[in-house]
Amino acid sequence: MSEANADPLDAAVRSLARLIGSTPGPVRRARLQHGDLVVEVEWPEAAPAVAMVPAAAPVEADAGLHYVCAPMVATLYLAPSPGADPFVREGDQVIPGQQVAILEAMKMMIPVEADRAGEVVKVLVPNATPVEYGERLIALAVSEG
Repeated sequence: MSEANADPLDAAVRSLARLIGSTPGPVRRARLQHGDLVVEVEWPEAAPAVAMVPAAAPVEADAGLHYVCAPMVATLYLAPSPGADPFVREGDQVIPGQQVAILEAMKMMIPVEADRAGEVVKVLVPNATPVEYGERLIALAVSEG
């Protein structure tokens, strides 16, 4: 079902998730209203970002790599369902907008998409792992052109 044909509340929640994911820093509070329904979410003030983001596993030849990072605090899933093939594997080529993982936050599933074309060098976080805002999830060797 396309987003245009989706339930208006579902479409609004997805838009809010994309907006939160595109902000330059962690979101402290979000409010979503659809008709008479109002959903407000407030996260406690967090420690400085350096303390929030665990160090990613080292990747050889770090120079020139691009990282797909978590747009929000959530649980990362590398496949669309238990037992299914992962969205991507090391060595796969990805294009901008291609789904590479999915995040679950408050029972909402939010797609994680590649923002650059390239080859998946390393999946840095295991499946079904809680992740923090800005945490590196997947290392990409960016394609030229």
